[in-house]
Amino acid sequence: MAALLSIVSSLLVGLVLTVVPWTSVWEANWLLQPWIGLRGFVTSGFTRGAITGLGLVNLVVAATDLHARLIGRRD
Repeated sequence: MAALLSIVSSLLVGLVLTVVPWTSVWEANWLLQPWIGLRGFVTSGFTRGAITGLGLVNLVVAATDLHARLIGRRD
């Protein structure tokens, strides 16, 4: 059960981190309104790409864990 929870959480975090930086939700972050300089950094393509990369790493981890779990059941 713990392995399944780990796989699902990695998958969800990966999907969110991969998709959200490229939506309007990322640009409409009200927490960054007081800090204009930080807002510019967070909305830059470099930062969006880095966050998307972390999301892809989470998706790979989820796929690897799922594959290991499925192969382990065959034995």
